[in-house]
Amino acid sequence: MSEESNINIRLSKAAKEFNVGRETIVEFLTKKGFQVDPSPNTKLTSEMYALLVKEYQGEREVKNEAKKLGNLSYKGGSVSVESTVQSSAKDRDEDDNEEVFIRTSTIVKEPLPKEPKVEKPKEKEAPQSVAPTDPVEEKKEEEGKESPLKVVGKIDLESLNPKTRPDKKTKEEKQREAKEKAEREAALKKEERLKAEKQAEEAKKAEAERKALEAKKAEEAKKAEQAAAEPKFIKTEVKKLEGPKILDKIELPDERKRSKQQPVASSESGDAKKKKRKRIGGKPENAKPQPAEPAKKNPKKEKGRPQAKHEEKVELSDEEISKQIKDTLARLSPMGKSKTSKHRREKRQQVAGSMMEEQMRQQEEKSILKVTEFVTANDLAVMMNVPVTKVIATCMGLGMPVSINQRLDAEALSVVASEFGYQVDFVSADVQEAIAETEEVDREEDMVPRAPVVTVMGHVDHGKTKLLDYIRNTNVVAGEAGGITQHIGAYEVTTESGKKITFLDTPGHEAFTAMRARGAKMTDVAIIVIATDDNVMPQTVEAINHAQAAGVPIVFALNKIDKPTANPDKIREQLSKMNILVESWGGKYQEQEIAAKTGLHVEELLEKVLLEAEFLDLKANPHKLAKGTVIESALDKGRGYVAKILVQSGTLRIGDMVLAGTTYGKVKAMFNDHNQKIKEAGPSTPVLLLGLNGAPQPGDIFNVMTDEREVKDIANRREQLQREQTRRTSPHITLDEIGRRIAIGDFKELNIIVKADVDGSVEALADSLLKLSTDEVQVNVIHKSVGAISESDIMLASASNAVIVGFNVRPTVQARKLAEQEKIDIRLYSIIYTAIEEIKAAIEGMLAPEIEEVVTCNLEIRETFKISKVGTIAGCMVLDGKITRNTKIRIIRDGIVIYTGTLGSLKRYKDDVKEVAAGMDCGLNIENFNDIKVGDIIEGYTEKEIARKL
Repeated sequence: MSEESNINIRLSKAAKEFNVGRETIVEFLTKKGFQVDPSPNTKLTSEMYALLVKEYQGEREVKNEAKKLGNLSYKGGSVSVESTVQSSAKDRDEDDNEEVFIRTSTIVKEPLPKEPKVEKPKEKEAPQSVAPTDPVEEKKEEEGKESPLKVVGKIDLESLNPKTRPDKKTKEEKQREAKEKAEREAALKKEERLKAEKQAEEAKKAEAERKALEAKKAEEAKKAEQAAAEPKFIKTEVKKLEGPKILDKIELPDERKRSKQQPVASSESGDAKKKKRKRIGGKPENAKPQPAEPAKKNPKKEKGRPQAKHEEKVELSDEEISKQIKDTLARLSPMGKSKTSKHRREKRQQVAGSMMEEQMRQQEEKSILKVTEFVTANDLAVMMNVPVTKVIATCMGLGMPVSINQRLDAEALSVVASEFGYQVDFVSADVQEAIAETEEVDREEDMVPRAPVVTVMGHVDHGKTKLLDYIRNTNVVAGEAGGITQHIGAYEVTTESGKKITFLDTPGHEAFTAMRARGAKMTDVAIIVIATDDNVMPQTVEAINHAQAAGVPIVFALNKIDKPTANPDKIREQLSKMNILVESWGGKYQEQEIAAKTGLHVEELLEKVLLEAEFLDLKANPHKLAKGTVIESALDKGRGYVAKILVQSGTLRIGDMVLAGTTYGKVKAMFNDHNQKIKEAGPSTPVLLLGLNGAPQPGDIFNVMTDEREVKDIANRREQLQREQTRRTSPHITLDEIGRRIAIGDFKELNIIVKADVDGSVEALADSLLKLSTDEVQVNVIHKSVGAISESDIMLASASNAVIVGFNVRPTVQARKLAEQEKIDIRLYSIIYTAIEEIKAAIEGMLAPEIEEVVTCNLEIRETFKISKVGTIAGCMVLDGKITRNTKIRIIRDGIVIYTGTLGSLKRYKDDVKEVAAGMDCGLNIENFNDIKVGDIIEGYTEKEIARKL
């Protein structure tokens, strides 16, 4: 066609030409890599048009033929259509009896028939009339033809001419044709039904054969299984043994003949042995029956004969054999000229042998670790001469999350040491046995129900202490520095139903791993608090691991649901990724959405905790001597050493002799969690204990014993073992370490003395500081203890060139003056992560100018006055420095900081003043704080920016 050479053909024209839609053309060209706008006026290039011609040439030819065929229809030609619609009989009678045709988009020209087929009716018809063919028969004829189009029927347009069309059929003819058509359809249906029945019968028969084959196979398989199940063994035939049969007797010659003959051996000759072997199965061939009588023996002759003694052979080891060989060779070798030289040589050989045995014994003892049950992970690493990181990694691999200063129990020590090829010998086993002998056995009739111990754990600032504050109607958070818990607390709560619950509040900061581990070991049920406006944090995962390792039930408290950003389902999803499904998601762990600040759903949480406790059926014997665990210990200036303990069984009374670790003493006084004095404490009761001679370590087991002398002996033995353990675990510098330091060039050591208010904080801070060691800078904690910073700490720091780190404690006045003289750096902190960050910055050499506190004055409270609507007024004397109206102050009681804040007012007599100098008295009150007592020290300080130095 001429359009092929035209490169400006439009999309709509091409669609009409090829008889396809525009969308089809656009999709086809897009697949070929052309970008075509679907607009009808889009112009196509010659390359696009050539592709369309190649693809749609057939559709164009069909359209052209249809056009030609449409022109022939007016000349008497025949056309084929795909679908026909016949008009009603009424219209055919009234009008021109023509058939109405709906022409589709596909029209094919058919060759004109030479002579159309005509059905001859019974009545005479005009020769020109042609009856329309039956569509069904025409369809069958067209099936055999190979044509791309399906021809339904043919119509002769000339037969529709009113002048030549046949006469109208009568009513009888129409009825006959309808009857014949119905008969044909009935025959077809019958044939199809018979065929379907035949197919169903064949399928039924095949199914029956298949079932029979399956039954046969199942029977064969059953027989094979029975045959395999039968035991395949040969039955042992047991023959009953009979007594010995005497077959013959031997005549022994007399003494005179025996002296001339060969001596008789104790064992039989070879021939006799052969005969004996032949007799075992039965009688020999030439054996004669003899009476079963024993041979007569001459007692006089046998009296002087030596009887042969039967001795058992002892197997010798390889070492004994080699030793005997050496001794034999030594005796055979020439020993010298005289007896003196021989004696000296034997003596030298004995000394050399004993030295060699001693060396071998020492070599074997190197693989045996003599430890107590108070060994930390760091001490164990030093004893085995391996990095502490490998020990911690081994513990993690065994499912025990530990810290560098966390103490390991006996089982953990044995397992970890065996991983490195060492054996463990517990030198304190006899001490533990002595305590175990004094313990009483619990009887079933003495057991009574006890309150559950519940530990609250979770990430820092997720609302653990707020939850306990609401339950106890207190405000513990306000008393903690920085608003975060840094001490482990124990509280006893009575619910509305009258049941008691003992709560343990653990810190959430990452440095207090050991505290969380101790809380998980002492608890019966664990509450994991998770903030719904946050995520499942690392300390949350660690707390879950501690609870799972201790094997205690877990209840999840989804806190802070009153916040607009709360999303509890996100927390549930993150827990499910840790294989922890809560009950609302079809799991076994209970959870409760709460708002600790407002107390929403807190009662439902306590009900779930009590439900978990009921399943445990917790019981204890209150009638025996008390036993429990030390939670925390501290040094109080007025009370001495105090320990916060949890009684787990028995009853603790005033006057009992208590042994806890290396400390002991009689119970002088006990206080509950509300600081009220009590006389006795039963199971699951937390108390503050006074009367010990030292500060026991948190986690120590305390026992009440009756014999004071035995208590002192055990405590002294433990202290001696602890000193030996410290000596064995103290690291010594080696040549390899010296070479490593020389290779580094600028190696530095940072010695630190740690002082804190409680022993748990000492452990956590020392653990965190030891983790800051690097290859270039090594951190050494040379001393750690509880209490205020004393003069002995200053002298130790001066001798070892150490830095003193104080946590919630302050130095005494004499210690501060001595530190100024000796130029000792004292760093005081109240928030643990501030201390860790500052020491880390010092180690990394990134000490930038920072705000530092400078003490400006010290005041002593001489008298207090309570005034309504104002509060408590303190009458003070300025000891040194100068206090101003804007000075920030701290309240120090017995060397421990109890409050930090600002002044509410400062007066001298009745007048408000801006400042008061040293040696003058004044009156002041502290903003939002009234718990001041006579003898407290007020420390005034200012913050200024100075250069930080290490």
